Amino acid sequence: MRTTVGNVMTTDVVAVNQNANFHVVADLIINRAVSGLPVLDDDGRVVGVVTEADLLAKEEFKHQYYGDEYHPPLRSRIRRSFGSEGLGRAKAMGETAGELMTAPAYVTTPGTRVVEAARRMDRHGVKRLPVVDADGKLVGIVSRRDLLKVFLRLDADIRRQLLEAIPRYAVWADPARLDIEVDEGVITLSGRVRRHSEAIALTGMAESLDGVVAVREKLTWEHDDVAGIPVWGGA
Repeated sequence: MRTTVGNVMTTDVVAVNQNANFHVVADLIINRAVSGLPVLDDDGRVVGVVTEADLLAKEEFKHQYYGDEYHPPLRSRIRRSFGSEGLGRAKAMGETAGELMTAPAYVTTPGTRVVEAARRMDRHGVKRLPVVDADGKLVGIVSRRDLLKVFLRLDADIRRQLLEAIPRYAVWADPARLDIEVDEGVITLSGRVRRHSEAIALTGMAESLDGVVAVREKLTWEHDDVAGIPVWGGA
């Protein structure tokens, strides 16, 4: 069984309505010690995320345009407003969570595998993903720290899952021929199998398990069916 977002997400989520004012958002971020909040519409659907950076845009804008009594030329202000800095300026002028937030939000679902959630975070450069149900309503939130929980699985659980994944009809599933050890998430495979392809398949199974840190393959085989050259007596 693969670990999903639903297994590691936090369900006690701090969120704000899109109409919440700046002070409410800032107060929640500071007092709940979070770096960002999902923003919801009146039906509880996630419409964006407001972060510390979004709030700081207001202070940054004030210093950029009004610090030290500096006033940029009108042409410069127009270019900034409609160019690459326009979005930041719009946020700086915002007063509610809906005006300050980054939208649309990158979200995930409870049934998504943790590895896919991690890839989504990396692809979009975010530290957290709101978790939504089929209707887009918030049910939790998953952070990078939550995803690391998969690496805290018990060694015995990892070993049992690998043994259960091996086809019962496989000759190399014989305990007398195969030795599987798991220590701090590192799987060591040793013993003897009949074919090189079986060693590759077993290694692939081990590497695909959630929570596995590394796989050390020390298997030998009787026949190298991968290279097409019989190698009797070991690899």
